[in-house]
Amino acid sequence: MRKELADKENVRSTFTGTFARFGTKNGYKGPITTVLLKDICDETGKPVTDHLWFNLTKGFAALNLHGGERIEFQARVRQYVKGYKGHIEERQWEAPLEVDYKLSYPTKMRIVLEVD
Repeated sequence: MRKELADKENVRSTFTGTFARFGTKNGYKGPITTVLLKDICDETGKPVTDHLWFNLTKGFAALNLHGGERIEFQARVRQYVKGYKGHIEERQWEAPLEVDYKLSYPTKMRIVLEVD
């Protein structure tokens, strides 16, 4: 599904997603809190991807999120290379590297559908 984002690369657009949960990932200075959004759609309501992880930025933290809330935000579409990039001798499987697209630099978050 994300291949359709290719024509919007480096363009800031509006998206919506449903907050699912918080998570963590390892960072250089310790754990970093993350936000999982599901069912990401573009401004026309067309599905873009099933889920995306974002770092917990000030914008997300200010919303005081609860599970199931629908969020509207703006983000840039960025290209990245997906797959293992280490030494070829260390690969345990032969999965080729491929180009994919992600949403980055989310801003202007707001809750459009609250859950009681």
